[in-house]
Amino acid sequence: MVQPVQVIGGGLAGSEAAFQLARRGVPVLLHEMRPVQGTAAHKTDRLAELVCSNSFRSDDPMGNAVGLLHEEMRRLGSLVMCEADRHKLPAGGALAVDREGFAAAVTARIEAEPLIRIQRDEVTSLPGPEAGLVIVATGPLTSNALAEDIRKHTGEDQLAFFDAIAPIVHKDSIDFDVAWFQSRYDKPGPGGTGADYVNCPLSEEQYDAFIDALLAAEKVDFRDWETSTPYFEGCLPIEVMAERGRRTLSFGPMKPVGLTDPRTGRRPAAVVQLRQDNALGTLFNMVGFQTKLRHGEQTRVFRTIPGLERAEFARLGGLHRNTFINGPKLLDPQLRLTTVPHVRFAGQITGCEGYVESAAIGWLAGFFAAAEARGASLEPLPSVTAHGALLGHVTGGAIAETYQPMNVNFGLFPPLEDKVRKDGRKAAMAQRALDALDRWNPTAR
Repeated sequence: MVQPVQVIGGGLAGSEAAFQLARRGVPVLLHEMRPVQGTAAHKTDRLAELVCSNSFRSDDPMGNAVGLLHEEMRRLGSLVMCEADRHKLPAGGALAVDREGFAAAVTARIEAEPLIRIQRDEVTSLPGPEAGLVIVATGPLTSNALAEDIRKHTGEDQLAFFDAIAPIVHKDSIDFDVAWFQSRYDKPGPGGTGADYVNCPLSEEQYDAFIDALLAAEKVDFRDWETSTPYFEGCLPIEVMAERGRRTLSFGPMKPVGLTDPRTGRRPAAVVQLRQDNALGTLFNMVGFQTKLRHGEQTRVFRTIPGLERAEFARLGGLHRNTFINGPKLLDPQLRLTTVPHVRFAGQITGCEGYVESAAIGWLAGFFAAAEARGASLEPLPSVTAHGALLGHVTGGAIAETYQPMNVNFGLFPPLEDKVRKDGRKAAMAQRALDALDRWNPTAR
């Protein structure tokens, strides 16, 4: 008799993980603390409740990475995607769902599964090895007690303040006729060359115009459950810094010291630096540019920066309460916590963003745990798939020192081996992914 796998958290990731375990013949004990213990964001005790938007974003599998993830999930027998399709609403090219109908349907499917037992209780600490395999899928609103216990086991301090996220730019959208590579004073960092940052220069006039645009831009309001969490002083939003004085940014993240614009031979008035954000070198993070600006305002304001006029963003900035572990440092390629290997993590707590990404990591955690419980061997997941790219990012593809939550995007995928015109790259990557997934697809096993 296979020992039940304990899944902690009945959101999208936990529900998906539990369902994938059960359909592979592995019994599950699914812990969900609602309604015994509520959260500041959830309104019901249903599984897979959508607490924010009802959109699963683009459903275009050949032109958008999240749409590709949708298609892969369909081919892999995802519960979340099945019920999203059954409860979809008109939304143009996006997949939007009836949130009430969707959560009710997922709950009914889980409750009807004979191998899944739902236990309504709060888990306050990681179960020990005697409890068998465990999947933690508690999301960004992990209870304080469990979060503290996770911190004890990981040694990572990622709790109790706002998660301040800086925008990430696709490297191939940066104008290198304006921008250049250089580290301050040409000093190489660990593993660096002395030309480790992309630098976008601003004149005095351009800097003043940027500050004016930044201060006038519309900000996102805090949710009620976020307002009591203080800013982390080491990671202030750029608009908060600008409000403290017009020159604050030029003495902070936009300071130009140690840099020389090769076009002029002089030091600029201010500089925006971008740092490599993934091992592939396809994504670059805007250093120190965490922000609470609305997404449309970010695109407008940041494209006024010289060199970023045509920037394409893999992720825009944000600021919100979040609980996530440093996956690249703490998780192995099967989502196991290296310090406590009977425990896996799934969903947003791994550092992925978005409903679909959370469910996809839940699918993988359930799939891996089922194989381990049954003593089955596994073929490695192809890195060229959306699932493989997302898994690689949260378990080692991202740079641990600057790790922040991210949505799936084509910048996480290995580059194409063959030369393809820029306007055809996404479709080529998508077709490569689907072909690889179909060759690997284990759903018939």
